[in-house]
Amino acid sequence: MEFPYAQERIYTLPDATLSQYQSLLNMLGIDRAVLVQPSVYGTDNRAMLAALSTNPKKFRGVAVIDSNITDAELERLHQAGVRGIRCNVVDVADKSKGLPIDELTTIAKRIQPFGWHLELLTHVNEYPDLARTFAGFPVDLVFGHFGYSHAKYGVHDKGFQGLLELLKDDKAWVKMTGPYRICDGDFPYTDMRVFNDEVIKANSKRLIWGSDWPNVMVKKQMPHDADLCDLFGSWVVDPSLRKTILSDNPCMLYDYLALIGTQ
Repeated sequence: MEFPYAQERIYTLPDATLSQYQSLLNMLGIDRAVLVQPSVYGTDNRAMLAALSTNPKKFRGVAVIDSNITDAELERLHQAGVRGIRCNVVDVADKSKGLPIDELTTIAKRIQPFGWHLELLTHVNEYPDLARTFAGFPVDLVFGHFGYSHAKYGVHDKGFQGLLELLKDDKAWVKMTGPYRICDGDFPYTDMRVFNDEVIKANSKRLIWGSDWPNVMVKKQMPHDADLCDLFGSWVVDPSLRKTILSDNPCMLYDYLALIGTQ
């Protein structure tokens, strides 16, 4: 295997090749894309970096790093197209300690000179003091899957409300991804519509959409990415707002403007 999986991985996914991904992008009519380092590779970013190198004007990346990474290595990641660091605080052994805020702050200070963001995979409902915890955080935060709070907790959950507060204050971004991961029903995931509406109401200029392909660890009916794209269109009906979320916002967050200019 050219890019072996990490031995400590918690799942093994079927092959998901770059050519398959490019076919998906072509089918959906997507011109640019962001590749997020999956946990099956741990901190070995070589597969993602190889994909970035095939089209540096089209692709950006979000990496996973070791705490002992050097500044020179961070610079090489930046030159390769990486614009953020992903931290998974869901699949950890001991959650009793809460968010590892000291560790996250240390990472944030390391990446701040590059203008990067910190992407968190975390269940916001587990942290009722989320907004206070991240007050004054050194870099932008990006929360995946609408904050990854299951629909059963509702939009009035303190953690989700904290996420909305961070959104309103321009301190966080939300990825409108994976609705199928956080509700019990199948497509069209009607329980998630209210979460969609709440993040839009909080700050539409801090939202981005993603397919979450190849949809790993889905234990119920696998969604088709075209259906997910159509679902977004049915939930966000205003053309101007769609452009904001699908194009303008990711251009800002992932630093496409430096290469392609405004559109």
